[in-house]
Amino acid sequence: QLQLVESGGGLVQPGGSLRLSCAASGFTLNYYVVAWFRQAPGKDYEGVSCISESGESTNFAESVEGRFTISRDFSKNMVYLQMNSLKPEDTAVYYCAAGKLCAHWATYEYWGQGIPVTVSS
Repeated sequence: QLQLVESGGGLVQPGGSLRLSCAASGFTLNYYVVAWFRQAPGKDYEGVSCISESGESTNFAESVEGRFTISRDFSKNMVYLQMNSLKPEDTAVYYCAAGKLCAHWATYEYWGQGIPVTVSS
C-alpha cells in the first residue's frame, strides 16, 4: 500500500516549536519533491513549504518564512518540517504530499492523512 504518514503534531503554546515528520510506506520518497500543506477550519489548502528531490532547493510561504524549515533524510526515507515561533494562526491540519513538482496542491500524487497542530495558550 502506497501511503504517507505524518507524525509529530499536537498542542503547543504560542512561541513554542514542533517538528512534523512525513514517512513513506510502499515507495521511495527520495524520488519525489515533498511539500507540506495546511488547512485551517473553513479555509482552503495553503502551501507551507516544499523541498526538491535533491534537498538543495526549498521554498516557504511568506507567512512562515524565517520560522519554519524543511529537510529530508534520504537514509530514513523521511521529510521533516521544523516549526519554530509558532503562532495561533499556524493552527491547522498539516498534510505532507509527494509529487514531481513543487506546485499547486492538486498536482501531488500521494498524500498523508493529515495531522492536527493547535497553537494555543
